[in-house]
Amino acid sequence: MCGILGTINKDFDSEVLNLISHRGPDSSGIQSFEIGNNKVTFAQTRLAIVDLSEAGKQPMLSEDNKYAIVFNGEIYNHSELRKELSNINFRGYSDTETLLYYLITHGEKGIKNLNGIFAFAFLDIEHGKMIIARDHFGVKPLYFFKSGNKFAFSSEIKPLLRFTDKKIDKNALATLLRLRYVPSPHTIYQDIKKVIPGHYAVINLKNAEIKIEQLPFIEKVTETINIPFEEAVAEYGKKLENAVQRQLMSDVEVGIFLSGGIDSAVVAKIASNYYDKGKIKAFTIGFDGEYNEDEINDASHTAKILGLEHIYKKITFQNFLDTLEKTTGIVEEPLATTSVIPLYYLAGMTSEYVKVVLTGQGADEPLGGYARYKGELLRDKYPAYLFKLLPLFIKISGTKNEQLLRSAYALSEKNDIKRFAKIYSVFKPQEIYKLTGIEEKLSEETISYMYNVLGLDRKKYGVEKMMSLDMRMNLADDLLIYTDKLTMHHSLEARVPMLDLELTNFIESLPYKYRVSGKQTKIIHKEYARKILPDEIINRPKKGFQSPTNTWFKQYNNKIKELLLSQSSFTEMFDKNEVETILNQHVQGYNREKQIFLLLSIFYFLK
Repeated sequence: MCGILGTINKDFDSEVLNLISHRGPDSSGIQSFEIGNNKVTFAQTRLAIVDLSEAGKQPMLSEDNKYAIVFNGEIYNHSELRKELSNINFRGYSDTETLLYYLITHGEKGIKNLNGIFAFAFLDIEHGKMIIARDHFGVKPLYFFKSGNKFAFSSEIKPLLRFTDKKIDKNALATLLRLRYVPSPHTIYQDIKKVIPGHYAVINLKNAEIKIEQLPFIEKVTETINIPFEEAVAEYGKKLENAVQRQLMSDVEVGIFLSGGIDSAVVAKIASNYYDKGKIKAFTIGFDGEYNEDEINDASHTAKILGLEHIYKKITFQNFLDTLEKTTGIVEEPLATTSVIPLYYLAGMTSEYVKVVLTGQGADEPLGGYARYKGELLRDKYPAYLFKLLPLFIKISGTKNEQLLRSAYALSEKNDIKRFAKIYSVFKPQEIYKLTGIEEKLSEETISYMYNVLGLDRKKYGVEKMMSLDMRMNLADDLLIYTDKLTMHHSLEARVPMLDLELTNFIESLPYKYRVSGKQTKIIHKEYARKILPDEIINRPKKGFQSPTNTWFKQYNNKIKELLLSQSSFTEMFDKNEVETILNQHVQGYNREKQIFLLLSIFYFLK
């Protein structure tokens, strides 16, 4: 695990590399290569986890000096891939070395076989070609900048800002307000792009001008299989256990983020069965006061049942507000997800004890854990005209329930792409225009692109399509990206066993009814959990990893108004009256916590 940085025809020094030193404080390296008229420089900062010896150092060159790589992440199936390379005399046992020779042997066609979390740049010196790639689900971020014959890539945005200005992309800002994150390939900055999850880009160094095109290595979503439910549960359990066992791969101690819910408990139980370095340390964050979102008591109970060493702490609203500016800088782009703040504290606490942590993240998307999936099921069950009447019913009822309001806005829309964009909307397009004067244009375009890459037109049910999209979009450029930034800020590697490639391929091949129904979510997951966990853990109400911002934003509404409505870069870009309306709506009983958090995040970003 490390931070990676590289340029073509752009010089940088150790000072620029130090901007991502938190991602790899154990060692660093910089190396340059002359290819025709181009100068290519690779650099990395290393967090040593697998093969702590010099044999794992980067940039890494092949024995014949014809190929080089910088790599951020872990390839969990590298031992299996190494068996295919029986003719190679390996110097060590790092997955970096396996990846280097696997790419030498198979080229970009081999990327789809990598089961892991990764962002890498692979250089074919002899043929003047470079590949940059981001893993199937975008667990590891990868950014790039291009101008003429100059190019740079990095694990984070900060180094790239040394090569370009900080001009904000207003179209991306509008889409951020709609989707709650900026979807790949866009970023909040006009001249900086993200590699799309499950994509690679080829840069030909023999031409005078660098051209970059992103190409998918992810394959179309698997066709649904016909398998009895009990057989599916047994196979699911086997694949999940294999995933957790693979992701315990480490030469250093591994811990776990533990909530009060089922997902992290399942991962913790399996991990404790295979872990050979003593009792696993489990980490939880909570909130000072009486809040439903506080999971410390539930997590402590789980830890006691599973025999884990439990470490936890509580934070206050003042901690929350004090840290928001800092976390916005760390994540590098504004987000609407309130769990950014508790994760900052959770990662900081965890990093005092371990270098690697397993999480339960990534279970809700493939297994139907969110309420919006039930909305898609209702569309298949009831005639379309009922959903056209829903807005009228909502208006008559005067409800302030966010889920009902969102359903009324979205469910009558027949077109998948337009409906999904509506369901995801934090702010509606009309609200975005009133707030900023910008028409939102990118959300449907980016959803449509991934929809087509995954071949979702072949899937019959909207719920299947939405779950597959969420795994590669919402999850990647929101939840996973801030998890990576906040954990790596504390030199901590977070792993996601629920997104193991073999496991997710299997889940997506199952009939949707094995995953979600009108009454149940994560059906197969819970059925397997019953075989290894007591009912008292499985039957706890779902809380999710959230902050008590619904309450806090009412209690401290005047303080937030003071921040957002005072003259600043924020008020130059946002209409003050519209912002105040949103703050007032929250006090009046409409849950606008996501909207307020996003506006606060943008405020601190622009500060």
